[in-house]
Amino acid sequence: MEQAVCCYRHPDRETGIRCTRCERPICPECMVSASVGFQCPECLGEARRTTPAPRTVVGGTVAADPHLVTKILIGLNLAVFVLVQALGDRLAGDLSLYAYCDPVVRQYCIGVSEGPDQWYRLISSVFAHQEYWHIGFNMLTLWWIGAPLEATLGRARYLALYLISGLGGSALVLLLAPYPGALGASGAIFGLFGATAVFMRRSRMDMRPILILLGLNLFFSFTWSNVSWQGHLGGLAAGTVIAIGMAYAPRERRDLVQWGTCAAVLAATLVASWIAVAQITA
Repeated sequence: MEQAVCCYRHPDRETGIRCTRCERPICPECMVSASVGFQCPECLGEARRTTPAPRTVVGGTVAADPHLVTKILIGLNLAVFVLVQALGDRLAGDLSLYAYCDPVVRQYCIGVSEGPDQWYRLISSVFAHQEYWHIGFNMLTLWWIGAPLEATLGRARYLALYLISGLGGSALVLLLAPYPGALGASGAIFGLFGATAVFMRRSRMDMRPILILLGLNLFFSFTWSNVSWQGHLGGLAAGTVIAIGMAYAPRERRDLVQWGTCAAVLAATLVASWIAVAQITA
């Protein structure tokens, strides 16, 4: 009489199916569909451990939700906007750069120039908006431009690009604007514009749409009142340089070049901010 074959994980269950990799008998509860036949849970787990994680075109990890960081950034901007609307101009002032020192009444000198404990304003100003049209336009643009860029870069590289672009905008505002009370994510978003143009160029795509859109935004930056063209240009420059480092990094030294570029641009923005504050307080 032929002996019954039982599942190796459930000895009380007879089966006629074997794992295609290890050939151990498996019952229906243990069967995992494979490209050919079925695998047991142990073989499947081993395959997942030894198979390299999928990567984006620049070496980032492919995430289950490729737009998660963009959603979180939009949520943070909206949350800060609601708080500003609820608490008024005082909160907006606490978040903005406001590094200008009145040469006559120096006790009203507030903001980044007050000391290192106020340097949080370099990044807090990137998340603050006061007008409905401003937050609406910026968040729509962030979703439209940022979501596909996040899928291209991966979460870590995308977040670094966004934040350093925002800091680049703050730095140029401090250097060039006489009354740097700028608020908003526009500098960071211009950095995403620059990065999108770089990757479209790298992929040999038709760049006319992004160049037209960027040109229109730059035109409005210089012609509309109460718009910080300094912040826009600073973010654009920082984002473009970072994207060049990410897009054209050699594969064998990709991480070193990419993160080295981010570190170099970050250092440049901090040095520029320090110089600007020194000029203001001199």
